[in-house]
Amino acid sequence: MILQIVKLKTALSEDDLLTIAQERAPRFRAISGLIQKYYVRRQGEGEFAGVYLWDSMESLTAFRESDLAKSIPAAYRVVEPPVIEVGEVLFPLRD
Repeated sequence: MILQIVKLKTALSEDDLLTIAQERAPRFRAISGLIQKYYVRRQGEGEFAGVYLWDSMESLTAFRESDLAKSIPAAYRVVEPPVIEVGEVLFPLRD
């Protein structure tokens, strides 16, 4: 499994960001290979993250090339380049 963390800073209020995220959620649910996505509030003002769990690097790569992925900065009014981290899950604590 592949873990991807996308940290972003937005000009949106938390309520507006949540509304947009909920509207877009069905499109994320339909992505092949996306096992789970967590929407995360970070500590700084306007700072949020998406934590994705992928079945493979191929699924992550296909998502990165999709129109949905490319629409994230505009949809969430991102004010600076996001920080993206990717790693391979060695093993889960629980099954």
